[in-house]
Amino acid sequence: MILQVNRSRVAGTLAVPGSKSHTIRAIAGALLAEGTSIVRAPLLSDDTASTLAAAEQMGAQVKKYAGLWEITGVAGQVRTPAKVLDMGNSGTGLRMLTAAAALADGRIEFTGDDSLRNRGMKPLLDALRHLGVKVQSAAGDHAPLSVQGPIRSGTTQVEAMCSQFLSALLFAAPCLSGEGMNIEVTCLSEEPYVEITLNWLRKLGAKFTASSDLMHFSVPGNQTLQAFDSIIPADFSTAAFPLGAGIIAGQNSGVTIKNLDFSDAQGDKAVFGMLESLGAKLQYNSDSSVTILPGAKLHSGELDLGQTPDALPLLAAVAAVSKGAVITLTNAAQARNKETDRIDCMTRELRKMGAIIDERHDAMIITGTDLHGATVDSCKDHRLAMALAVAALAADGTTNILDAESCAVTYPGFIADFQQLGADFSAK
Repeated sequence: MILQVNRSRVAGTLAVPGSKSHTIRAIAGALLAEGTSIVRAPLLSDDTASTLAAAEQMGAQVKKYAGLWEITGVAGQVRTPAKVLDMGNSGTGLRMLTAAAALADGRIEFTGDDSLRNRGMKPLLDALRHLGVKVQSAAGDHAPLSVQGPIRSGTTQVEAMCSQFLSALLFAAPCLSGEGMNIEVTCLSEEPYVEITLNWLRKLGAKFTASSDLMHFSVPGNQTLQAFDSIIPADFSTAAFPLGAGIIAGQNSGVTIKNLDFSDAQGDKAVFGMLESLGAKLQYNSDSSVTILPGAKLHSGELDLGQTPDALPLLAAVAAVSKGAVITLTNAAQARNKETDRIDCMTRELRKMGAIIDERHDAMIITGTDLHGATVDSCKDHRLAMALAVAALAADGTTNILDAESCAVTYPGFIADFQQLGADFSAK
């Protein structure tokens, strides 16, 4: 699908969908728990659909209703599926369920789309190997891969430059037979996502100890995880896109985003403060909504993305159209290890629209200027597709975004919601 975008102004109110990070953790927790869990307001997207389908094949019983799922878990006794589990584009789902699959005696195989097969798994697979899991994988420890457990109790190490490797181990650890798992973290990025995982473990009734710096964990084995009834909070990573649109293309009363819980551990809530630090004008309302007031002009500054690398595409798009400002996105090396190399791809595609960008290994130095329409490639990355669409709202002429169907990975209603706000979007 090609998304055609013309310069346009936006205003109105919307509610972004639920958090992908929370929804996939809810699936993993419900799979491993005893009894029936209720997941309310889950994100309905390609990634969550592939993860939920895989959990069913691993033994979960799933009933879907309007606005909720009922998931009956396996109490840590993972079933060996009869066929390969296709995780689509879901890196989070692949990592969470790979560790869960290693609880089983049988060999469980995983695959995914071209993008997923290029995403690294070595730190997680090495940690599992150290605990006796048999691993077979493609060259470089990528999918397609298989694991055969069971995981034995003991101490392992994990390099968590991607926090999902650590989170996957933490979900599986309570279900081990024997003493359990001690985890030594050799490096750590994206700490807020680890906090999300720990909050889910608490919800599941798991016992664990964690050092204050999140570098050392001890999780007793032989635990029975408890079923839960939980509402999935709105996704701050997704909310960043209407936030950015409201800043660079807002009009009249501005754009209001509903149902934002700033007490949640999601790291990307920090994007709101980051953009305020550059001059964005935000109004925090008593009903858990935020209004982006129109007319703000962003100024130069530096933003550290060490804890929020997923925000890089949107922040790069906003910076590129902030004429006269020099905005530096720093400490962002992890953005190169997502669905795509997001630093390289955003630099290349925004330059097609006239952006002025100095690309560094772990940074982008962006001088805001007037952009023009162009044909740009989303690289089949949902965050690139949406970020380029936001930039196109402030660009002269028409921008055509290739493979824009990738938006459905996290925000299936992206086009319709933005059209409702007044964006001149059309799908071809």
